[in-house]
Amino acid sequence: MNPYILATLLFGLGLGTTITFASSHWLLAWMGLEMNTLAIIPLMAQNHHPRAVEATTKYFLTQATAAAMLLFASTTNAWLTGQWNIEQMTHPIPTTMIMLALALKIGLAPVHAWLPEVLQGLDLTTGLILSTWQKLAPFALILQIHPTNPTLLIVLGVASTLVGGWGGLNQTQLRKILAYSSIAHLGWMILILQFSPSLTLLTLLTYFIMTFSAFLVFKLNKATNINTLATSWAKTPALTSLTPLVLLSLGGLPPLTGFMPKWLILQELSKQDLAPVATLAALSALLSLYFYLRLSYAMTLTMSPNNLSGTASWRLPSLQSTLPVATSLVATLALLPLTPAITAILTL
Repeated sequence: MNPYILATLLFGLGLGTTITFASSHWLLAWMGLEMNTLAIIPLMAQNHHPRAVEATTKYFLTQATAAAMLLFASTTNAWLTGQWNIEQMTHPIPTTMIMLALALKIGLAPVHAWLPEVLQGLDLTTGLILSTWQKLAPFALILQIHPTNPTLLIVLGVASTLVGGWGGLNQTQLRKILAYSSIAHLGWMILILQFSPSLTLLTLLTYFIMTFSAFLVFKLNKATNINTLATSWAKTPALTSLTPLVLLSLGGLPPLTGFMPKWLILQELSKQDLAPVATLAALSALLSLYFYLRLSYAMTLTMSPNNLSGTASWRLPSLQSTLPVATSLVATLALLPLTPAITAILTL
């Protein structure tokens, strides 16, 4: 892609998110979301591969549906209450509709079906943008509207953690596994949103760091399924030995960074007398942990000749910079000791 066009599209992505962040009026927020969608579509279709075009079409249709639903709900709210302000959503019907529209935008269960299919059709770089940056603007709106229906949030959260764990069990494609991982993490964020918005932000940040690491590792290995991952030990032995820790951090095992948000969320849910919800969320984390362990096993505990039908690829020198991988790996593996400092900041 022409670098000028690429720069324009990335600027459009940044501007769309910034407009949504800065807006207090629903029309401006909607405009920012639309700019975001329109800027990423050429990036998704740049390979001109039939799967990429199919993924782009699916993405466009779901995002257009969610945007139309959001515009309809905000207009309904203005009609019922006379308010266009984001923070003054008082009527339960438009608030619920907007919450569902934003759930469709980020891929929460039960409106998640587009996310694994779309992510599977994209290259890893665009998939990384879709899994991280594209969640920011809708999350900014979710944090602002203070949904009036707590049951809806708990249902969306529990459904997402269960679907995210259950859906990834039988997958062999890494991008689909990361998509289900995304759904599960979003479920944890939505579960705790009404009780501790700052904890939701912390979970979002740690999810971004861990997902960034996972995508960069797969990109460095040029791996898109479990079999190609199984031959990576010959190409990058040091990185291969660290990758299982990244995956286990995504699964939420101590003493890695990914354990921190899950620990704090379960603690907060218990304080709110929601022990059954906390138990369900913890059990669903075990489902996710299983498929991360599968990836770890394929990557480090099988050596050629192995029982996975992976053919060794050419070991060409990589031209990619390893600094982003190194930085994100350290953040993914070593931030758990900062938990007391983070909880102190959250309680300010």
